[in-house]
Amino acid sequence: MASLNVGSLGEYIREQRRNAQYSLRQLADAAGVSNPYLSQIERGLRRPSAEILQQIAKALRISAETLYVQAGILEERPEGAREVQTAILSDTTINERQKRVLMEIYEAFRKENAGAEAAAEAVAAADVPVPSANGRAPKGSSISGVPGPDPEPGAAAASAAVSDAESDAPSATVRTLHDSPDSGE
Repeated sequence: MASLNVGSLGEYIREQRRNAQYSLRQLADAAGVSNPYLSQIERGLRRPSAEILQQIAKALRISAETLYVQAGILEERPEGAREVQTAILSDTTINERQKRVLMEIYEAFRKENAGAEAAAEAVAAADVPVPSANGRAPKGSSISGVPGPDPEPGAAAASAAVSDAESDAPSATVRTLHDSPDSGE
């Protein structure tokens, strides 16, 4: 998760408060926090929770996401990622520790997937077959000395069963009316 820059967050909140033409006391009342606490946030002495940031954002009539980005809780991202992060941070049914853990897990998955995408793009750009996770070359690979993939489980058995069934099957003889035993021939 991004580091929290408390000083610039406080400056940003102070700037937004002044733009909204609120006194410190008016904003504190509207946000449901104490006047000294809001003062300490603005001076960079206190680190507000995501819930307090949400309350301040609501009182200032700005998006909570804007304050989360300023606080370093969120990074500027594509819309879908922001929605997930905003949902986590604004959920009042989970505590701050749980929010932090969820955000760390979410970030880990995003980084993991970004790494996988980058590797896939590099492979595609190089146009070179790369051994798969099982250490085997992709099917049809021209990498010498690297065995190809294992056949699908049961594929060889299924193929052998079809061959056996064909060889064991009685040969069908087409008889015509002339060949029938009743024809007297």
